[in-house]
Formats: sequence, structure tokens, C-alpha cells
Amino acid sequence: MIISPKVRGFICINAHPQGCAANVQEQIDHIKSNANLFSNDESSPKNVLVIGSSTGYGLASRITAAFGYGAKTLGLFFEKPPTERKTGSAGYYNSAAFEDAAKSAGLYAKSINGDAFSHEAKQKAIDIIKADMGKIDLVIYSLASPRRQDPDSGEVFSSTLKPIGESYTAKNLNTDTKVVGEMTVEPASDEEIATTVKVMGGEDWQLWIDALSKADVLADGVKTVAYTYLGEKLTWPIYGHATIGKAKEDLDRAATQLREQLKPLNGAANVSVLKAVVTQASSAIPVMPLYLAILFKVMQEEGTHEGCIEQLKRLFAECLYSDTPRLDDIQRLRVDDLELQPETQQKVEAIWPQVTSENLDELTDFALYQREFLRLFGFGVAGVDYDADTSPMVSADFL
Repeated sequence: MIISPKVRGFICINAHPQGCAANVQEQIDHIKSNANLFSNDESSPKNVLVIGSSTGYGLASRITAAFGYGAKTLGLFFEKPPTERKTGSAGYYNSAAFEDAAKSAGLYAKSINGDAFSHEAKQKAIDIIKADMGKIDLVIYSLASPRRQDPDSGEVFSSTLKPIGESYTAKNLNTDTKVVGEMTVEPASDEEIATTVKVMGGEDWQLWIDALSKADVLADGVKTVAYTYLGEKLTWPIYGHATIGKAKEDLDRAATQLREQLKPLNGAANVSVLKAVVTQASSAIPVMPLYLAILFKVMQEEGTHEGCIEQLKRLFAECLYSDTPRLDDIQRLRVDDLELQPETQQKVEAIWPQVTSENLDELTDFALYQREFLRLFGFGVAGVDYDADTSPMVSADFL
């Protein structure tokens, strides 16, 4: 079949296998070309668990650990395999490509395709770690699911993207029509706040560390990190004083408790604040597509624009495995420094009120936003023949 992008609102419902593989290879090549940044001493990661490893920052984390440090990696995700008539999800193809590249390079790589929130996934991971990895010295938590099933009660909780206290009206970009208008989001109920915290807060991160600790598969000096985004003034009403903001506060709570819990192992637990990038999650959040399109233009002009792999390269080299990690006053690792430079934010804020449907392409880099969005699904990657007859079937040895 000829595989062309099928975009429905903020999601692409298909993916290109060769495009996803090429995108993964580009990230691998970037890390290998920066090999001088990564130390290979006793403190570097040897056995890495990435929870949420198939796309975005999770995938970039796995690539950095494997091809920057030569680490063994175990990844977890929940992705759709292909059929003869339908493509698999982008994360499925990404993970298959990563495993192929890792094994070709002589690197250990195994993956679990299942519900990472479940007790079964945790036990399966522990069994694999005990069987052929050795104790884990880095646990990365990078899940971005809109819902979560409680592993004990079986109840399913869904997250919401709403402000707290009062409705929020702001400029918004319809990425389908390229129309800039206004949108209003009604305030969340107490129940919606609680369920969002249940899905996106720190509870499952803690359950993972609890399970790994009880199974005695965490190494002395283990590090664990969970990813988040904070932003600045323009995104604060939807990221800060909002349901997501409450979930982020709970993530900070979990990090504080995990630091105490890991003290006997001389371990560390931190939330890491990363830059705004196009992901399947961020494209669904009100305000973000327009903010990203403006931010990309400003940071491209400043020469500071970064994607997922550039961010993770810096997180590992400058924070996780640095003698002088960049920490804020509540012990978060900060790699969003370039985005939050005052002059950068001032430029974005100056452009924001001027943008209309008519001058969108002039005042923003919406074209780059679109390219980055389609690349998530394997489209628009250099060197791929998108006119070629392509089978959606790609085999993978996921567990």
C-alpha cells in the first residue's frame, strides 16, 4: 500500500514504518556524533529501565542511554501492532527500529508491550531484570497516558485539561484549518482534579520504585527521574493553575518521598523539567500548538531550538551524570533553560497578541510545527520514498 498521513484533529491515525525507522536512526546518529559528551566510568548508566519508551522524550532517553553510554535497556509501552490492512502505531515501529539498531550494535535491548500501570507489567519487568540484566541503576518514568486503570481496584481514571477556579479564554490555533481564534475552557470539578492527579501524578512512579525496591533489583546509587513541563506566563493557565498543575505538584511530592526512600541505596529521585516540543500529548493541549509555532520561530532565529534528542543529550550529560547538575530550589533538574531565557519569552509574548489567521505563516514557524508533528508518525523524513508500495507489517520480539 501507499502510506500517506491521515490526520484527524490533533492526532495522526496511521504511521509509516520506514519513516519511523529513519527518524529513530537520525536520533541514534545524533547521539553517536556527540559521543565525547558521555562518560563511560563507574558512575555512568549500565542497566536502564525506561517506562514509556516508544515515542518522544522516552524514546530519546532510551536512545541516549544505549548509544551514548552502551547501557542495557528495558523499555515499556502500550502500542498497536500492524495488520495486513492497517499500519501499527508510530511507537510500535519506533521500538522495533530501536531494538534492531541496538542489537546490530551489540547492545542488549528488550521491550514489554503492555499496560505499564498494571502489577503484571511490573512483575514481568522484574523477572527480565533478574534473568539477564543485573541491578538497575537508572529508572526513567516517561508515561503520558490520558487514562489509567488502578491496578488494585480495576477502576479506570481519565485526565482532563482544564483550569481551576474559573473558565479560561485564550487565543488558540486550529491546526487543521490554520484558523487563529479564541477558545474557552470551563473550570474543572473537584472530581476532575482528583482523577487527573490519579493519572498524571506521582502515584504510579512510586509504585514502580516500590516494586523494584522490594524485588531487590535496584543498584546502589540508583537514579530515577520523571519528566514534566512547566512553561511560563503564556502557558501557565493551562499548565500551572490547572488540573495538570495539580498533577505536577503531586509529581514533586512523589520525588521528595522517593529521595527519602532511596537513601539506604544512596539513590536520587528528581523531576526533570524539559522544553516544550511537539509530542502526541502536547498537540492535544489548548494553547500549545500556537505557543510552539511562535517559540520555534524565536528559538530558530536565536540558534537555540532543540528537539527531544537534543534535550535528552543535555539532560544526561549536564544533569544526570554531571558533578554540577542544574537543580532548582525544589530539586528539579532543569533543561528548559534556553526556552525560559527572559529575552526568548519576551519575544514570544510580543508576537502572541499580533498573530492572526492571515499572518500566521509570517509571524510563526507553523510549517516547522507541522513538520515536527508529521515526523512523530514517520512522515516527512529525508531519504524515505513515500510513493513506494510499502507493507505495514514489521515483526518485533516484544514481550
